[in-house]
Amino acid sequence: MNDLVRQHTALSDTDLEWLHLLVSEWQLLSDLSFADLVLWVPTRDGTRYVSVAQMRPNTGPTSYQDDMVGHLVPRGRRPLLDAALDEGRIVREGDPEWREEVPVRVESIPVRREGRVLGVIARNTNLLTVRTPSRLELTYLQSASDLAQMIAAGAFPFPGQQVDMDASPRVGDGLIRLDADGVVQYASPNGLSAYHRLGLASDLVGHHLGATTAELAPSRGPVDEALVKVASGYAPREFEVEGAGGVIQLRAIPLKPKGVRIGSLVLLRDVTELRRRERELITKDATIREIHHRVKNNLQTVAALLRLQARRMDSPQGREALNEAVRRVGSIAIVHETLSQNLDERVEFDEIADRVIAMVAEISPGKVTCRRTGRFGVLDAEVATPLSMVLTEVLQNALEHAFTPAEQGTVEVSAVRGGTPAEGRLLITVTDDGRGLPEGFDPRQAGNLGLQIVRTLVEGELGGGFGMVPAPERGTQVVLDIPVSNDK
Repeated sequence: MNDLVRQHTALSDTDLEWLHLLVSEWQLLSDLSFADLVLWVPTRDGTRYVSVAQMRPNTGPTSYQDDMVGHLVPRGRRPLLDAALDEGRIVREGDPEWREEVPVRVESIPVRREGRVLGVIARNTNLLTVRTPSRLELTYLQSASDLAQMIAAGAFPFPGQQVDMDASPRVGDGLIRLDADGVVQYASPNGLSAYHRLGLASDLVGHHLGATTAELAPSRGPVDEALVKVASGYAPREFEVEGAGGVIQLRAIPLKPKGVRIGSLVLLRDVTELRRRERELITKDATIREIHHRVKNNLQTVAALLRLQARRMDSPQGREALNEAVRRVGSIAIVHETLSQNLDERVEFDEIADRVIAMVAEISPGKVTCRRTGRFGVLDAEVATPLSMVLTEVLQNALEHAFTPAEQGTVEVSAVRGGTPAEGRLLITVTDDGRGLPEGFDPRQAGNLGLQIVRTLVEGELGGGFGMVPAPERGTQVVLDIPVSNDK
């Protein structure tokens, strides 16, 4: 719509926003009318109309098999459009048109905003299946007529009431028509069933909807008065009511075809099962977060016990081995702490990497600077946990073996994401400017426990590649190539 309006018409951005608001709401008019809607806007030079939006009904057969958006029609070819635009009134005159052996009734509804007619809605009804209308269909058509008059008067849609049509109740979900006092004139079968789910034992017709709704909802003291007002349809509102037997979602639409409220439409949907599933998911998420929180606490307890044991060790080698174990346990605890704060099993690994770098840097024998470049991005938990241990071991190995206690140096961790969403890759390089690898060193044969852990985790658990080579200028470079999902 944006491209068509800006290319062919002289409408302003505020006018375009009004059309967007209308299009977000007009599924309601289409369903109530059992008709297709096409929005035509006059071109900049006033010689043609361009169709900028189209809607088909969910309640009846379509009149258009083809997509009409983008079509240009010369002024004068469709007199009903001309009359609605020039006179600013709803035009219904004329005989039905025949399209592919289907009779179609055509009406034109001017779209008004602040006294100006921006365009015209062509309402096209397929007459092939017309039959004697039921009470439901008569209520739909009368409500559609009231909404059409409000559009022509610039009173609908309601400013500032952007509606998410995917989440909002629709006509087929349930409909209740109220008079000006909030008394039910008609309730569709689905609407009545929803109220029966709340606990209503009688019919709705003739009852005040606001008072009835407040009686079915749990008592909330002063809130009941607000609920009575909202459920009576005095203002455009969307709300939910929970009773003993279920939950219904309601949307109130005041009807003011001539500027004065004559009643209201209330669309409603039974969302009992949806809310039950949402509560189950919330409970499940809370349980998972609590598990991660407890695992993190247990790991921290284990680390504390190992730290206490290290202090009592007389052997420097034993003390250092326990301290290494403390750091390994700590890296896993960092991941579980992050997972305990998330709603899913995915983590932003950059924060974890920074905390691991800071934790390992505490053991630096000299004035060695550790820094990170690039982004790890979001990783699944099954990747984040072993990767945090791998990063800990690689950094610890660099700080312990690349520099003497008196040396200054730098260790840089670089991360680059690439590949497709289905076959993404994470390339990690850890580069130091220390003394470099001993002559003839083979990382695959090295007996160092840390390197054995890295090889096992990267190649076995992560399904990636591990390499350890001399850095381009000086020092050592560890390269990790890990398959990851780039789907965010």
